[in-house]
Amino acid sequence: MRADGYLPIEDYAVIGNLRSAALVGRDGSIDWCPLPRLDSASVFAAILDHRRGGRFRVGVRGDQLGSQRYRWHTNVLETSFDEGGGRLVVTDCMPLAGNLDGVGQSTAEPAVHRLLRAEGGDVEVRVEWSPRFQYANGLPQMLPIDGGVLAWAGSDALTLSGVGENEVTFTEEDGAVTLYASFTLGAGQRRALVTKWGSDPVMSGLDGTEDVIAAAVESWRRWVHKAEATGSRAWAAPHEELIIRAELVLKLLTNGDTGAIAAAATTSLPEEVGGVRNWDYRYSWIRDASLAAQALRALGHDEDALAFAEWAERVARDHRREDLAIQIVYGLHGETEIGEAELPNLEGYRRSAPVRTGNGAVDQLQLDVFGELISVVYELVRARKDVSDDILEFLPAVADSACRHWNNRDFGIWELRRGPFHFVYSKVMVWMGLDRAITLASAGYIDGRVELWSQTRDQVRAEVLQRGFDPNLGAFRQSYERNVLDASNLLFGLLEFLPFDDPRVRSTVDAALEGLTENGLAHRYFADDGIAGGEGAFGLCNFWLVDVLAMSGRVDEARDLFERMVSHANHVGLYSEELDPATGTFLGNFPQAFTHIGLINSALYLAYAEGRKTPVPDPIGSPEHRQRRLDKR
Repeated sequence: MRADGYLPIEDYAVIGNLRSAALVGRDGSIDWCPLPRLDSASVFAAILDHRRGGRFRVGVRGDQLGSQRYRWHTNVLETSFDEGGGRLVVTDCMPLAGNLDGVGQSTAEPAVHRLLRAEGGDVEVRVEWSPRFQYANGLPQMLPIDGGVLAWAGSDALTLSGVGENEVTFTEEDGAVTLYASFTLGAGQRRALVTKWGSDPVMSGLDGTEDVIAAAVESWRRWVHKAEATGSRAWAAPHEELIIRAELVLKLLTNGDTGAIAAAATTSLPEEVGGVRNWDYRYSWIRDASLAAQALRALGHDEDALAFAEWAERVARDHRREDLAIQIVYGLHGETEIGEAELPNLEGYRRSAPVRTGNGAVDQLQLDVFGELISVVYELVRARKDVSDDILEFLPAVADSACRHWNNRDFGIWELRRGPFHFVYSKVMVWMGLDRAITLASAGYIDGRVELWSQTRDQVRAEVLQRGFDPNLGAFRQSYERNVLDASNLLFGLLEFLPFDDPRVRSTVDAALEGLTENGLAHRYFADDGIAGGEGAFGLCNFWLVDVLAMSGRVDEARDLFERMVSHANHVGLYSEELDPATGTFLGNFPQAFTHIGLINSALYLAYAEGRKTPVPDPIGSPEHRQRRLDKR
């Protein structure tokens, strides 16, 4: 059940409260939880070191795996264990209350509430609580206090309430203290265990935890069903529930105070077990904004799309570098200093070292960000959303900077640690951004140097068509310097750089199907990227294939691939960043926003291609979109 002390990544579910998140294994163990924020240091990190990382496990005797399910249309989780003649049901919830639309209307305490319930007979409960602060660099002291137990190390503190002194034992090993507790729940009995950031324990007991869970359930469901009321999700059939789960994941990864969406809930889950491709994804990338905007719009969450777009534009405007060389990733509150560091005290998931915090890509030039920033505003304008004058006044500077930088080398969408190169996808994204800027200007939304934008747009297009397509490869190449396939080039039809029936678009799709897939699953590329080892099939790239096949008229192939990807969701409908193409095992950080965004957008494109009514009647890349003009401002 645990290989070398570790559960498979797919054996986890996630809970959260728009400020932080935690992974709960099928054995009832919280093996990952940073507090008080998602990008804070961990208090439980057993998923990164099963001996040193710390956990909060609630289960039964032995290492039994339970069954898991979410409360309907929420991020409140239930894990159930059969033991003897009884059943233990553990309901896990991070406190969340209020209106979840947009930002600034919800409240969330940095805590985890675990409601235990015995059904059918007596159950003997086992608890392990071993906080390890600062990524297990801070080894706590513990002592009983009024209302529970306090663990602290330096200025960090965590409390546990709900266990009695006579039920608890403390053990110490290598300076690290662990609390163990055991007690029996009779049939029908309930108990609440609460761990909370800070030195003051939760004193509200069972009733308080039940109120917390009820408030969170109401808030999650109100958010889902408000959007549902704006239009039927029949377009998502027959996988409507899976789409709703993806919708809830995107919201869970959203910061409720800023609107930023984290790329994932974790750091350093490996792209190859035992390898070094272990990155911290608890930050927000500008490029995610445009992809997320269409997905959130399709689901009726215009306020969330607008909040993310406004955050992306604001941080890019406020923290732009010299000559508007825009930073591509930020902390969830707009922090710019997220430099990469290694944690040698943790062995890594299944000994996949190093464990990293921060992200070195923060210093890279990635030209696609210009197109992403402009595209986000374009998406909102065509959805008839009010965009602030500050953002509209910033966009011409973005377009001007794209004109200055477009012929530079960059590190590309995949953030290669080797380079820079003239990435073809980066050039096309500059083209797309300038094309959208010209459209916004013609409709009266922005003013600027439209003649320069038009000249540069045409120059970029001509160069890409001359230097970006390799007849011998039968596809657009990754960069001018390297004749290798890259899945990002699948998007040229969706971006409307070329029509789907253009021979170069068709042959690029065929080349990707032939050269980038393994056991029916697509990789990003096969090329030296400056990092040792390999990686799995990339979830988002598989959904991109679905999109372009659907929009190219190859609907049956698109549906087959979509169903294959649906079959790879885990037991509660979640996806990681990558999949092992040989086994289907999850790889990379989890849950990954990109993959769930891809699922939603692919369901939308498939529905459109199959002639079903969709909430976005003219998705990007469709003939209707290409013929449409923006309403005049």
